[in-house]
Parts: sequence; structure tokens; C-alpha cells
Amino acid sequence: MELILDGVKLMVIGMLTVYVFLMIMIWCMNLMAKILAPLAAKYEKKPEVKKTVRNDDDALRAAAAAAAFDANSK
Repeated sequence: MELILDGVKLMVIGMLTVYVFLMIMIWCMNLMAKILAPLAAKYEKKPEVKKTVRNDDDALRAAAAAAAFDANSK
């Protein structure tokens, strides 16, 4: 029974160690994000404005569909 209690103690200590480490890591990451936020704005790439060209090829698509239908219906 003593070995089981020692195992449970070791498990709890290990789990608490991992939990504390993860909490410290999250805290450090949030701190670094706050510290480096001004630098991120400086180096952030601005999105490029793309001009979209609209192709009005609905008539061409309709003609192609009609030709395909006509070719397959014979």
C-alpha cells in the first residue's frame, strides 16, 4: 500500500510540475506579445490591392454548353 501512495504522490507532483510550467510558458508568451506588438506593426506587410478583371463570358459558356449538349444528344 505504501508503494501505491508513493506512486500517487509522484504522479501528483509530476502533474503539478507540468501545469506550473505550462502556466509560466503561457504568461511569458503573453508578455512577449505585449512587448513585441509595436515591432509587429512596423514589420507587418500591407495587403496588396488586387484589381479584379471581370470576364463576361456567360454567352461563351452557354454556347459551349449548347454545343456539348448537341454533340452528345445525337
